[in-house]
Amino acid sequence: MSKLEKTHVTEAKFMLHGGDYNPDQWLDRPDILADDIKLMKLSHTNTFSVGIFAWSALEPEEGIYQFEWLDDIFERIHSIGGRVILATPSGARPAWLSQTYPEVLRVNASRVKQLHGGRHNHCLTSKVYREKTRHINRLLAERYGHHPALLMWHISNEYGGDCHCDLCQHAFREWLKSKYDNSLKTLNQAWWTPFWSHTFNDWSQIESPSPIGENGLHGLNLDWRRFVTDQTISFYKNEIIPLKELTPDIPITTNFMADTADLIPYQGLDYSKFAKHVDVISWDAYPVWHNDWESTADLAMKVGFINDLYRSLKQQPFLLMECTPSAVNWHNVNKAKRPGMNLLSSMQMIAHGSDSVLYFQYRKSRGSSEKLHGAVVDHDNSPKNRVFQEVAKVGETLERLSEVVGTKRPAQTAILYDWENHWALEDAQGFAKATKRYPQTLQQHYRTFWEHDIPVDVITKEQDFSPYKLLIVPMLYLISEDTISRLKAFTADGGTLVMTYISGVVNEHDLTYTGGWHPDLQAIFGVEPLETDTLYPKDRNAVSYRSKIYEMKDYATVIDVKTVSVEAVYQEDFYARTPAVTSHEYQQGKAYFIGARLEDQFQRDFYEGLITDLTLSPVFRVRHGKGVSVQARQDQDNDYIFVMNFTEEKQLVTFDQSVKDIMTGDILSGDLTMEKYEVRIVVNTH
Repeated sequence: MSKLEKTHVTEAKFMLHGGDYNPDQWLDRPDILADDIKLMKLSHTNTFSVGIFAWSALEPEEGIYQFEWLDDIFERIHSIGGRVILATPSGARPAWLSQTYPEVLRVNASRVKQLHGGRHNHCLTSKVYREKTRHINRLLAERYGHHPALLMWHISNEYGGDCHCDLCQHAFREWLKSKYDNSLKTLNQAWWTPFWSHTFNDWSQIESPSPIGENGLHGLNLDWRRFVTDQTISFYKNEIIPLKELTPDIPITTNFMADTADLIPYQGLDYSKFAKHVDVISWDAYPVWHNDWESTADLAMKVGFINDLYRSLKQQPFLLMECTPSAVNWHNVNKAKRPGMNLLSSMQMIAHGSDSVLYFQYRKSRGSSEKLHGAVVDHDNSPKNRVFQEVAKVGETLERLSEVVGTKRPAQTAILYDWENHWALEDAQGFAKATKRYPQTLQQHYRTFWEHDIPVDVITKEQDFSPYKLLIVPMLYLISEDTISRLKAFTADGGTLVMTYISGVVNEHDLTYTGGWHPDLQAIFGVEPLETDTLYPKDRNAVSYRSKIYEMKDYATVIDVKTVSVEAVYQEDFYARTPAVTSHEYQQGKAYFIGARLEDQFQRDFYEGLITDLTLSPVFRVRHGKGVSVQARQDQDNDYIFVMNFTEEKQLVTFDQSVKDIMTGDILSGDLTMEKYEVRIVVNTH
């Protein structure tokens, strides 16, 4: 398959536009349900996620089913040519289920059983809950699996959290027995249990981490998080058994998340493992637009980073499963999107690889915790308000982008992100708690490429390194022998590798490497880190790089130089005049080691040099100022170019070659003035 051949993640050949639709909240209002269909057409929406929290409406009493309302909804949506993403309802169970089968209730880390309520709080191990979810899913597949409106399956909702009940403790011990070949000796060695006299001599002594028990064994903490991921995947796989059996051609997804403030990857689960079991990556994006601590462009860069991570998990288009058309209800301050921002932020998702813009929620709930969360249809039930009109404009725009569906974003640069490394680094009792900032550091390395409109894949350690000219590996504190070997092969074969401070410290068991830095890392980089100096947040040092001085903060590595070129040196403290940044020719490739956390301008100057050396370039060059982003998707015939102004001022952009505006059909060349938050979508034919 050509790198530019389209990949359609659903059978739809159009951009999906719509969102979470909850008619089960309005079954006593047939007038509202009738209005919904009219408003769907007016809002230019075509796809609706149904049934996410509808279990009580589907099965109000055990074994008593009411599908008639859902039959009606399917027919209504089908009548306007719409499609349904049908959810399985395990994210929130009926009260009768908790009352009859208390084993389904989650137990927290302090060993307190939770009451019925909330959502996403079931035991992942409970056989009863697995049986009940599998059964209701089978009934849904039997009834709707061949309905022409069914587009895909949405499994549960935002999987997350863990359970510490007796069932989960037993499952954890069985998981450990399998991992460590039924050998407590091997486990004790891997977890370094002689520390504080915590050696186990019976499997029953092992408990999950707890604030009232063991939480200082880093190997235990790491394995528990791995187990939670595996147990969640096991629960998910149980859910999809009847769906794969009865509807093998209907794609399956579940919605991933991101932590809100800095748009860093959700830490509750290792999505690199989960991605292997879904047909399509989808995720829920809730950036805090118009906040008071960063520029719009800075936040847009972070959104670009996580989009590129989730797209790269399967190297195919993904789906934006949730976003808000206006404001959410759960930030500290719930500021509305400014005019134009819904279109701009939606097009950014498309530009980075999404084939959908789907909202939470379609109609605003009348009561409970999300009654003030943004929606397509507000409490006024009107198509005339600003938010509805802006949603309709997004829909009209997406209707012009059908040819973009399935297109790719090939990249020659990759940044490596690793969930297990993130967990281990956060657990490490060293360095500084507040300044580790692992994913934010990756965003800093990503920034220069985003500013220069150069495509980047954000990949995980299991993925193939060979397609890339440049691989950037910041703060890889936890690294296995296998990953070291693959990095060595990548560089030896001609790749350019960049690694930073706090890398190569521990192995996959969170045990430190002994005898110095790993010999293969020394061979690749030609250096050995001897000591890491952790600075207080207000401390500053500096480095000299190519006759310029750059500010340094947080971390500095004292480096023993073997056979390298010294690129930058420290200016102050006991390591003044020693190497801070080095480069080393290794076989056919080159390896750079950055020993300190340096300011953004250093990143720009350093990576601009590599961009030139490696002839990295945008897909299509548009000249512009700061705060404008140009991103592209490609197929074998065309480049689809999204020019986006993430500033509050007018911006001048310049097209050096003629392109066609997809929305107007106009031919654009030369200078163009863009309004604040404006987006222009153009096509360049090869």
